[in-house]
Amino acid sequence: MAEAIRTQRHPHSVSKFRRGLDTAGSIFLLFLLIFLVLIPILWLLQMSFRTQLSVFEMPPSLTSGWTLKNYIQIAQSPFLRNLLNSVIVSTLTVIFALGFGVPAAYSISRHRFKRETALTFWILTARLALPIGFALPLFNIFVRIGFLNNSYPGIVLAYLTFTVPLVIWVLRPFLDSIPVDMEEAALVDGASNTQVFFQVVVPLAAPGLVSVGILTFIMTWIEFFYALVFTRGKMMTAPVGVVNFLRYVGWDWGQITAAGVIVMLPVIIFALFTHRYLISGLTAGAVKG
Repeated sequence: MAEAIRTQRHPHSVSKFRRGLDTAGSIFLLFLLIFLVLIPILWLLQMSFRTQLSVFEMPPSLTSGWTLKNYIQIAQSPFLRNLLNSVIVSTLTVIFALGFGVPAAYSISRHRFKRETALTFWILTARLALPIGFALPLFNIFVRIGFLNNSYPGIVLAYLTFTVPLVIWVLRPFLDSIPVDMEEAALVDGASNTQVFFQVVVPLAAPGLVSVGILTFIMTWIEFFYALVFTRGKMMTAPVGVVNFLRYVGWDWGQITAAGVIVMLPVIIFALFTHRYLISGLTAGAVKG
């Protein structure tokens, strides 16, 4: 009788043991992934507080070689102007990308027309195309026009070539999920198409707008190639400004890593405070669509 009871309990114990192993394995993989993601960031952070001679000490000394000189020198350099340029360019890009992308996504979502497939494919192609495919023609055009060369309008216009397609592709499934009946009811009540768009569609699509706005800001903030091509001197953005610390006479790794931390820090803080809206906006559109 006792053997029969032990035999019946044995499968349950094995399955419980396996679940424990699966949980432990998942936790281990999670901590391993966190470690792999954080170690480059922590290493960059500690290098930014090191002197030039102590940067490459292995293992790093915990009692000597620390300094704030790198951040002080950056505060006294034109890099702060580069940060201001990044703030201005990223903000303007988000505003104009949403201004052009949201109506375009709404039009594609609500209206059926010929060549719709070709249009959506072109938008996807513009989003996936290599930056150099747009950079050289745009640079030639900007130089000929004059006022767009090395200016805020020029770099923002260049960024719109990949941010507007992003806005359209992210928002279209979200707008598809909004019931058309609500818009038709508003039209029956006497609202105009403009009122329906701004008073019905936009509030309902607010989570999607927030999420795509966050993505656009982050992508613009960290973008390097377009900024390198279209900006020079006082118009350079922060990612390009970091390159200025790579000098022919030598690379000042302390200032390079300090500038990298300063560029990375706003993105991390911004993501920590807005990740809830980003995830909820994207998943809401995916689930409803």
